[in-house]
Amino acid sequence: MADRHITKRGGLFRSRLPAPPAGAGASMPGFEGVRFSVEQAEDSLNAAADRLSLPRSVLGWTDFNILAISGGAAGGAFGAGVLVGMTKADRRPDFAIVTGVSTGALMAPFAFLGPSWDDHLTDAYTGGHAKDLLSLRRLAPAFGAGVFQAANLEELVDSFITAEVVEAVAEEHLKGRRLLVATTDLDSQQTAIWDMGEIAARGGEAALALFRDILVASASLPGLFPPRSFPCEADGVAYEEMHVDGGVSAPLFIMPDAMLRWKQLGRRLKGGRIYVVVNTVLEQAPRTTSPNLASILVRSFDTMLRFSYRNALSNAANFCAGVGLPLSFTSIPDAAENGNMLSFDTANMKRIFDEGVALAQGPGLWVTPVAEPPTLGQFIENMTRPRA
Repeated sequence: MADRHITKRGGLFRSRLPAPPAGAGASMPGFEGVRFSVEQAEDSLNAAADRLSLPRSVLGWTDFNILAISGGAAGGAFGAGVLVGMTKADRRPDFAIVTGVSTGALMAPFAFLGPSWDDHLTDAYTGGHAKDLLSLRRLAPAFGAGVFQAANLEELVDSFITAEVVEAVAEEHLKGRRLLVATTDLDSQQTAIWDMGEIAARGGEAALALFRDILVASASLPGLFPPRSFPCEADGVAYEEMHVDGGVSAPLFIMPDAMLRWKQLGRRLKGGRIYVVVNTVLEQAPRTTSPNLASILVRSFDTMLRFSYRNALSNAANFCAGVGLPLSFTSIPDAAENGNMLSFDTANMKRIFDEGVALAQGPGLWVTPVAEPPTLGQFIENMTRPRA
């Protein structure tokens, strides 16, 4: 087992170090420069652009494609099926940048590494692992920070994110490709964007441990799993950050916000396409909600997903239309049986996975959203407006 000195595992601690002061620029010793906050990206826009821009001449690609994978809990089985289905149909694009949030973060490394890792991706979402680890017998003790124990999600991630996976990610990163994952920093109430390839490239047990813990943090849905604690330093003073599911602050993201403001972005991505996989149903599904706690919570979560992802997709579509970038998306088909994204039953996840495979092999996988292109200033204002 990798050395866990990078982060504290096991959930929320009864006592903790204070969060770093705003603007302190805290980082983890040995892993400086592996993540962006919105402010840090804005303060060093050129550096961010250099790091996340890809030398197409080195890659030898003619297209610059981006894949953004959303959250969606058990709905992640759909995105896994889409990737496997595209491989089977021999129509899977090469992706220069892959981004992931929540369950999308868990599959992002395999999406990034390509078709040769499809067996691992298939097993992760259809092999019954989620049902075993998220069963009632694995509930956390009373008054814990989450319904399930932190070890449940750690065990799931550790079983699939091996040293071999991280080494393979590092190899692709050194070619110029980028794998980015989002978490939510509860203390600063900001999205943290982690450069997973840069972390992988640092090498060693510490990099493996941090890589895994970021994925756990990104998928730690508040209420279901405890937050993750990341020790850090600023000006020689020790602090501690608390991170939860990236979907709390960013249901999906194409790249850090500051990169979307980069005036050369449109020219840089010319010839490529942005692909978005939404791991939930986007259309409303009116029905009577049972007046019990479980039904209300599940229905509320499902409603939150649909509204937040529709809004995030609309923002992305408007921006892309405004700068001339083609965007295509796919989402779970609207059907009565597809409404519960908190059902980790193996049969349910296998059915959603198979829907993704079938859709990817047919003619109607990708949809181009209709957008009324705003000005870039309007888009930036919308992206930076404080969330309610």
